[in-house]
Amino acid sequence: MSDFVGTGTLVRLALRRDRVMLPIWILVFVITAAGSAQASIDLYSEQSALVEAARTSNASPALVSLYGRIFDESSLGAVALFKLTAFGALLVGLLAAMLVVRHTRTEEESGRLELLSAGVLGRYAALAAALIVSAGTVIVLGLLTALALIGTGLDAKGSFAFGLMWAAAGLAFAGVGAVTAQVSEGARSANGLTAIVLGVAYVLRAIGDSSADGGARWVSWLSPIGWSQQVRPYAGDRFVVLLLPVVFLAVMIAAATALIRRRDVGAGLVRPRPGPARAAASLRSPLALAWRLHRGSLYAWGFAFLLLGLLVGNIASNVDGFVTSESAKEMVQKLGGVEGITDAFLATEMGMMGLLASAYGIQAALRLRSEETALRAEPLLATGVTRARWLASHVLMALLGTGVLILVAGLGSGISSGASLGNLGRQIPQMLAAAAVQLPAIWLVTALVVILFGLAPKLVTGGWALYGVFLLIGQFGEIFSLPQWMINLSPYGHTPRLPGGDFSATPVIWLTAIAAALTVAGFTTFRRRDIG
Repeated sequence: MSDFVGTGTLVRLALRRDRVMLPIWILVFVITAAGSAQASIDLYSEQSALVEAARTSNASPALVSLYGRIFDESSLGAVALFKLTAFGALLVGLLAAMLVVRHTRTEEESGRLELLSAGVLGRYAALAAALIVSAGTVIVLGLLTALALIGTGLDAKGSFAFGLMWAAAGLAFAGVGAVTAQVSEGARSANGLTAIVLGVAYVLRAIGDSSADGGARWVSWLSPIGWSQQVRPYAGDRFVVLLLPVVFLAVMIAAATALIRRRDVGAGLVRPRPGPARAAASLRSPLALAWRLHRGSLYAWGFAFLLLGLLVGNIASNVDGFVTSESAKEMVQKLGGVEGITDAFLATEMGMMGLLASAYGIQAALRLRSEETALRAEPLLATGVTRARWLASHVLMALLGTGVLILVAGLGSGISSGASLGNLGRQIPQMLAAAAVQLPAIWLVTALVVILFGLAPKLVTGGWALYGVFLLIGQFGEIFSLPQWMINLSPYGHTPRLPGGDFSATPVIWLTAIAAALTVAGFTTFRRRDIG
């Protein structure tokens, strides 16, 4: 029997399972790129303003570390999409790697792949199918992104360079996901290893980009994300660099196939350490167990949010340098001068952090479903643990975890911006307040996952789809002239814009009340359905 027999069947199965999730995420990436391009085209009507903004960005070490360099300061496309070059490649790579893990290690962990392997299924069929689905997804994503950018009026050659750059980053990290899926016995551990590789790649890119001329610029070439930047869309369009991720993918596939032969189905190369025969006193409650399960990811997300908050606060102190045209200066004066535009920038960035914190809330709430399908919930509920206590433990970790993340980000941005502006006493309290007002919208999105888990557990991953819809209509609704009633569907659109904006308690109270009602409904419906 061929080692690849059954690959086509597994591809069709994976596409059927992801038939809703994949189109939505492709659409999110495409509209994000097109919306960013269109907004920049409308903003930089004067070439001098475009060049000055690019020079200001390249002169800011914090911005260069976070987003990368603008290689052609006179190119509209390079300036319009510089925030999405390295950061977008990171997100596309994360999507591609998680798809590979989802259709390999997750299938093994659940036991489904072992059942399929008992039939006519080759040794490498699951890995091949996962790579085909992942590669096909990022290639379609890249091509559609290129067409969307051309539709906004940007250069066709540069647009295809940008789209293929995103696709190439996805291919490279699909290979990383293929290897990490062989190392660990758990899908979460495999995704965690992938996230570490992504983080190291992004840091290497940041070190190289922020180095002075003649310094350690070469470090960027050690990172697949650095390779993506070196394609230089709209600033040279070096398509030959795209060969590096393809070669890297081939090496990772060879490594993954070699590792498959060294392990059994369901096992990993690194076996989990067995725990003690009896649990410690600190683990003898559902909440303690939930904390043990969530703490690793919360620590990682918390460190990332603190770092992001510090970077955003540092950038805020130089944001007035982007304002060069006379019309923009008049707008700044209406906003309250330099202090007004700094507050507007911080409010926008805090809103983006709220979106990221929501992703953690969804991930944490989805742990409920993974615990149930892995048959770990049923033994607990067969003891004296009630359904309400078990559900409450994970929901509490999701809600408190998002609160910790957004407040850590607010504290970091308040310290960084306050130190740069010489006003710590003002910045820290107002940034903590700006972070706190994000929580009702974050909790509402998390509560949607809770009610889906209680009402229709098979549709619980639809929380990601709803999140994508809210992201699209909230961030790009006005750009694409969507009706106001549709824009109002996004909970993020009702969050007060702090600092600098007017605070209204009404939307905060309503969002909190809706989140509470959805959570209670989730508890009620979960008590009335069967486990599994």
